[in-house]
Amino acid sequence: MNNTIIDLVIRIKNGYLANRQSVECPYSKLREEVLKKLAALGFIKSYRIDKSVAFNKFIIELKYEGGVAALTDVKIYSKPGRRWYVPAKKINKVFGGLGASVLSTPKGILTDQEARQEKTGGELLFDVW
Repeated sequence: MNNTIIDLVIRIKNGYLANRQSVECPYSKLREEVLKKLAALGFIKSYRIDKSVAFNKFIIELKYEGGVAALTDVKIYSKPGRRWYVPAKKINKVFGGLGASVLSTPKGILTDQEARQEKTGGELLFDVW
């Protein structure tokens, strides 16, 4: 499950490091939920689904403000060999609220702030800042 999320996040990070305007990745519903959160947090400009090829894919527009990338770095917690679960009370803020954590919870994909408000824990996927 997380291989797709890890792949998505690393593609976005590498796109920023290469100063690209957009990146592509294969389509999945789980990736779409993560992209919705990243767009709402302001780490990507937008995304769209390209259905003109045999397999649907995302085209993700990267966001730059004054030539500076919106996403600086990523820390991945859950990996296929080690799942990282965290209760709601132990969800920490990333850089004092400047970054965000993304969790997979029973209520869907949530950011750290949403998970604390919902008082639900889950699998800690990654931090972005």
